[in-house]
Amino acid sequence: MTLKVMIVDDVVERGEVLQQALLRAGHEVVAYLPSTFDLHRQVSVFKPDIVIIDTDSPDRDTLENIILVTRDDPRPIVMFTNDGEGEKIRAATQAGVSAYVVDGMAVERIGPIIDAAVARFEQYYALKREFDDVEEKLADRKVIERAKGLLMKSRGFSEEEAYRALRKRAMENNARLVDVARQLIAVSGLLA
Repeated sequence: MTLKVMIVDDVVERGEVLQQALLRAGHEVVAYLPSTFDLHRQVSVFKPDIVIIDTDSPDRDTLENIILVTRDDPRPIVMFTNDGEGEKIRAATQAGVSAYVVDGMAVERIGPIIDAAVARFEQYYALKREFDDVEEKLADRKVIERAKGLLMKSRGFSEEEAYRALRKRAMENNARLVDVARQLIAVSGLLA
């Protein structure tokens, strides 16, 4: 699979070696940056599939720029570094680094490292989407329960009758049940 790669490296010679290795592996280098300054904007402009950062040690600014990318335009990020300090590894991983590789970059390891980073990124975001879906369903369920409670109190409905009334209104309006429940709650707030 050919990937569009963005390289960030302040050492030109090291970046050129990485660029040649990526090209030999069949990837396309879409941008080469000398620092992570304004990384999030550069990522939104070049739209790489993966970002590779080669640094002696990730500093606070680098981690903050990675956090912005992870928040606004997430993608796999590989970091090659000479810093194996546990706290730096944790900070980089929490910022959004998919693969943190210590003791430099060996050209023959680039392919497997990229594959692992992409797989880890995809797995993380699949779990995140699943978690977000569950969280949204729980929030929707709370709204529906609150709307049912309002109907039970104001109309003297049983729980089942309240649910049926909400469901009937949703079907009549070709709307989602949760949207009808939100409308009911909003109207009841105006009338209270």
